[in-house]
Amino acid sequence: MKLTKLALPILLALSIAACGSAPATSEAPAIPTVIADDTIISEGRLEPVHFTELALNANGLISEVLKSEGESVTAGEVIARLKSSDAQTLESAQAKAAQELTAAYQEVRDAQFKLDNFDVPSEFAGLTPSEAVKAMLVQLDKARADFEPYKNINDRNLELTDAQKRGEEAVTGTAKIYKKALDNAWAKYRKAIQWLELESAAENANSRLSNAQRDYDALQDPSFSEDTAGTRAALANAEVRAPFSGTITDLDLKVGEFESAGETVVTIADTASWVVKTTDLTEIDVVNIKEGQPVTVKLDAFPKVEFKGHVLSIGENYTKNQGDVVYEVTILLTDKDAAMRWGMTAVVTFE
Repeated sequence: MKLTKLALPILLALSIAACGSAPATSEAPAIPTVIADDTIISEGRLEPVHFTELALNANGLISEVLKSEGESVTAGEVIARLKSSDAQTLESAQAKAAQELTAAYQEVRDAQFKLDNFDVPSEFAGLTPSEAVKAMLVQLDKARADFEPYKNINDRNLELTDAQKRGEEAVTGTAKIYKKALDNAWAKYRKAIQWLELESAAENANSRLSNAQRDYDALQDPSFSEDTAGTRAALANAEVRAPFSGTITDLDLKVGEFESAGETVVTIADTASWVVKTTDLTEIDVVNIKEGQPVTVKLDAFPKVEFKGHVLSIGENYTKNQGDVVYEVTILLTDKDAAMRWGMTAVVTFE
């Protein structure tokens, strides 16, 4: 195309303008986006998921110590024996429980027989013994109130005219009617009380039987289950037995030493599973924790190992830690190591 003289300066101007504005169109360097780290980290302590502290249930001298610290025990296994006039072995406790059970059965039979043969008055029809007592007490109170104005009438010694004597006789007759009604009310009330006492005796006998059966079954439990361990410990108190299978982590018993009831002497732990309990999780962070939430745990003793787990429970109550309100969160570990020990320090990262 043939350019005119006028067009040429314009094109040159546009070309120069384009070359001069090139640096102004370059973009400014991008500012990186910063993502806030909301990871919650807390410290805690390692402990077995299941443990118990055992105390003696009687005072006495330690006659035998059959296990040692660090040794494994099975449920029901004897750890130590106590020599005391107030204590009994499992065998003697079983014999006593059998006697108590027999006596309880007899008491139930006798109490029920008396209750079944009680002649319930027709006035008590449709009532329970306690309802009968309440109803008869209402009648008794009314009868006593009716008789109250006449109770001292026989003490009067007056010189009366014939007309007055006839009036007095009428009053005396009325008094006799009210007195008879009062006597009947008392009789019915006593009958209701007797019925209630018989029912109460039957209930007490059945309660005694229930307790005797529970004790007998617990002492005869062949599996030495944890559910019956408390009863065994209370009744067979001359022996310290393991309530469940585990490891003795603490044993403070020596043969020949006197021990007092209530003092913790043995600690047993089931180290098949472990938990970490936090010690510094504040009120600000705990609201962001949920049960079942996955966590990563590092133990100071194993700095290069990460253990997995999840939140098992969140404490409802609080404690104070260096002025902060903190809540205990329990983490159940799904990983474990044979070298784990009770009390190891842990760092918990809530994912």
